[in-house]
Amino acid sequence: MQFHGLLSQFPKEVKLLITAFVLTLSIGFFTGINFVKITSTFQSSGIESNYLGNENDEEAEIMQFKKSEKEILTLIHNHILSMSIIFLLLGGILSLTSMNIRLKTILMFEPFLSIVLTFGGIYILWSGVLWFKYIIMLSGMAMVLSFILSVFFILKETIYSAKKA
Repeated sequence: MQFHGLLSQFPKEVKLLITAFVLTLSIGFFTGINFVKITSTFQSSGIESNYLGNENDEEAEIMQFKKSEKEILTLIHNHILSMSIIFLLLGGILSLTSMNIRLKTILMFEPFLSIVLTFGGIYILWSGVLWFKYIIMLSGMAMVLSFILSVFFILKETIYSAKKA
């Protein structure tokens, strides 16, 4: 069965449903990114203090304590499960676009690598491997970039092909 380019052939109401879903998903995703900005200030030191605490920093504006193992495992469990479902759905829709197959394949599978590196990396950082905060940052950025590009290509196809029809 050929999936490539199938999205533009969907009825208008299905494309509208997909557009509404992707836009709503984006609101939720970027709300989460805003939370990351608040808790880590998008800096490696912020990532470290968010999970390992900052009680040794006497000049810290907000006191943070090292997360318990239960908190870390809950965070990792919840994020890996939910992000996997998000990217499965997004990748499934993306597979129906007519975009370049090589780029499409990268955008469909890269987020899963980033999920493992980002959230597995948080556990490794919490375990004491401090340099892993840089892996967390890079994989997190790759995940966000994959999300943005996937959403862009899906919306481009649903909106543009709807106007064409």
